[in-house]
Amino acid sequence: MKKSILILLLSGLIQWVHAQEIRVNLYGGYVFKDRVDSYFSRSSYYDGQIQDGGRLGGGIEYLIPDRGGLEIQYLRQNTNAPTVYLDDILSGGQVRQTDFDLRLNWLMLNGTRYFPISEHLEPFAGIGLGMGIFSLTNPDTKNERSTTKLAYSARGGINLWLIENLAFRAQASLFSAVQSMGGGFYFGTGGSGVGLNSYSSMFQFGFDGGLVFRIPQN
Repeated sequence: MKKSILILLLSGLIQWVHAQEIRVNLYGGYVFKDRVDSYFSRSSYYDGQIQDGGRLGGGIEYLIPDRGGLEIQYLRQNTNAPTVYLDDILSGGQVRQTDFDLRLNWLMLNGTRYFPISEHLEPFAGIGLGMGIFSLTNPDTKNERSTTKLAYSARGGINLWLIENLAFRAQASLFSAVQSMGGGFYFGTGGSGVGLNSYSSMFQFGFDGGLVFRIPQN
């Protein structure tokens, strides 16, 4: 009797697993400019702008029966950040201007809710939580610093299913990392440099297109 119950439970679990859906999402998009500054601090100063540009990435998404999804997503953007800043603060400081090289990496866990209105149209909305990994290089001195910050995101869009296992995806998204430009980044030109204690939140708004591949389940 116990073996029969166990077999039934295992059979039901296997059927449930096979009923789930796994998708591979590919992203390519455009991110708009965003200003960052040290308006929270009087002891240090910087005022810059993260330039617009392309962003690429991908994700693996697991769908649950009620049309929700959990996705692990990675996105990367290479850009520049022209910045006016106060250098060598401890010794008086000089105002300088540098066009920093900036690499932005986003590693997110996204929750998405789907609202299918037909076999081919699948609107969605969702939020994400993860981390932003940012690397900044001063081209004048070749000094480089990296920092990792807590990040969050929101998005909304639609999947247009072209065939059973392939869809075109269009979405708008907003990414943010609090304190992303302060403390961890180096704005000095000296040998050791001075880390800024102030901070500025980053808000990146963009549009993405991409492809969704539905992995068939056996």
